[in-house]
Amino acid sequence: MEPEEGEDRTPLLKEPQPDTVPACCSARYNLALLACFGFFLVYALRVNLSVALVDMVEPNTSSAKNVTSNVCPEHSSTINVPRNTTGEKYSWDAETQGWILGSFFYGYIITQIPGGYLASRIGGKLLLGFGIFGTSIFTLLTPLAANLGVGYLIAVRALEGLGEGVTFPAMHSMWSSWAPPLERSKLLSISYAGAQLGTVVSLPLSGLICYYMNWVYVFYIFGALGVLWWFFWMLLVSDTPETHRSISHAEREYILSSLKDQLSTQKSVPWRPMLGSLPLWAIVVAHFSYNWTFYTLLTLLPTYMKEILRFDAQENGFLSALPYFGCWLCIILSGQIADYLREKQNFSTVCVRKCFTLIGMIGPALFLVAAGFIGCNYALAVAFVTISTTLGGFCTPGYSINHLDIAPSYAGILLGITNSFATIPGMVGPVIAKSLTHNNTVEEWQMVFYIAASINLFGAIFFALFASGEVQDWAVSGYHLHRN
Repeated sequence: MEPEEGEDRTPLLKEPQPDTVPACCSARYNLALLACFGFFLVYALRVNLSVALVDMVEPNTSSAKNVTSNVCPEHSSTINVPRNTTGEKYSWDAETQGWILGSFFYGYIITQIPGGYLASRIGGKLLLGFGIFGTSIFTLLTPLAANLGVGYLIAVRALEGLGEGVTFPAMHSMWSSWAPPLERSKLLSISYAGAQLGTVVSLPLSGLICYYMNWVYVFYIFGALGVLWWFFWMLLVSDTPETHRSISHAEREYILSSLKDQLSTQKSVPWRPMLGSLPLWAIVVAHFSYNWTFYTLLTLLPTYMKEILRFDAQENGFLSALPYFGCWLCIILSGQIADYLREKQNFSTVCVRKCFTLIGMIGPALFLVAAGFIGCNYALAVAFVTISTTLGGFCTPGYSINHLDIAPSYAGILLGITNSFATIPGMVGPVIAKSLTHNNTVEEWQMVFYIAASINLFGAIFFALFASGEVQDWAVSGYHLHRN
């Protein structure tokens, strides 16, 4: 396995140009930054509802309210600013709220594999651009849908999911043409870290908007930003280095020569060998496991903060965002470290991917279990959940970009496949967690954390056993280009 890995990297190492193509102001890093803003919006548009929903529901409709008071003492700082109460209120019970939060994923799962396939046919630029544009338009329509009825709101959220479903496969597909192998961890970490940043900013900001203005503005502000981003994306980005208007000749040659032995020219997709590939299923299992924890926390952390630890909505937004800020930092740093280990320390790709995935999945599992055992110790609860989510950032240069290692030409389709499976936790995880926490006791929440940690542990072990870091035989034309 090691010699082939070395073989896989030699074209890039023999190239004389890398030193002459600085990262600063280069077309590939500009793409990473614009993508980072795009994924910032993808997640801001996705999570704003979890905060706004607290304000959209009449106080007496959540069955949990009366039970929580005796679990932990009230923990709120006194805020003298009068709270805005002009927003419309709806009498949705806990089950209805669960459906509203989960409906996004029903649309999201449908467009994963079609998104990857379409990106390989028409290019990722249009697909990603219009995916986010469409989601932004539906976000702007959310207050109207809520007024019309819960069915309309669920439909609009599902349509937002359809738009966002194409974004990750489209981006992976673009990076298969743009990212030199030894810069993959850096470039992809920068672009996908935007997702965590979107969570970091939109959770507290949505809380503040609800507090001082009105929950409808949560949807109007983020929706408008999405439309604005779309104009810049369409203007500045191109699908491949060959079609980019302002890329330097040196950079174009550097990218193309580094990828020349890794891409397939065959038009048909090798579905059978692809679906029979164990390294692909290793990514599927890891992706599913990681997302179970991620989505359970993403949709229910505000609830846990409010019902168990009893922070008010404003503090809740800031404290709910803290874990994702840690994760964002971790993704950026671990991406740099991963490529440093591969390029300068001669670590094999598979070794780096496995080690980073193990840290990014076992670490969170341990701290998540610990978070359930500290009762009403607010500081420790927030610290443990933050450390748990932060360590999860190691997964981005781990399993998360492994699709590009094993099949660069079909990376978008592979991500569509793994993300389809990985969306299931978003649909069932919060529903199961809600059904387990009817009385909102600490013991019930411990069970939610146990389940997430066990799934994480299983995913980490499976990936460590079966993952690969090499371009697979079926992923290159003629089945021989990457070997001697």
